[in-house]
Amino acid sequence: MGIFGKRKSREERAAEIADEVAGGKGFYGRATRAFLGDADFARVQQSIGAHHSALDVQQLLAAGVPTIPAVVVSITDTGKLVNFDPVVDLVLQFSGTADRITLQTIVSKLVIPRVGDPVLLIADPARPGGYLYAGNGVTP
Repeated sequence: MGIFGKRKSREERAAEIADEVAGGKGFYGRATRAFLGDADFARVQQSIGAHHSALDVQQLLAAGVPTIPAVVVSITDTGKLVNFDPVVDLVLQFSGTADRITLQTIVSKLVIPRVGDPVLLIADPARPGGYLYAGNGVTP
């Protein structure tokens, strides 16, 4: 413990800054919004949201939340990267039905799904009726 209390780790401070940027609040959020403009700032918020959803999926899988199987119908690159992993638009069809959904999500550059590949989804607890991409279920 230092003179002024407990010091935050770099990871904790980086997470706080990312939350400020995503919310457009605080010095970093207001400065980012001012320098980027509305269109680019919306893209930054979307990327940070995709990163947070990936963390949510890891926590939900660890908690044992049931997964829903689906098949990749199409995949399109958005041109965005989060931690050097691509953000893609996925069109998925639930196994055994004709229902299709579209997701924008981060995928590992080592395990990019292809058309016809089976993947897993998790019901999004933050958005009723929404889903989160949980990978192919084979690799962590």
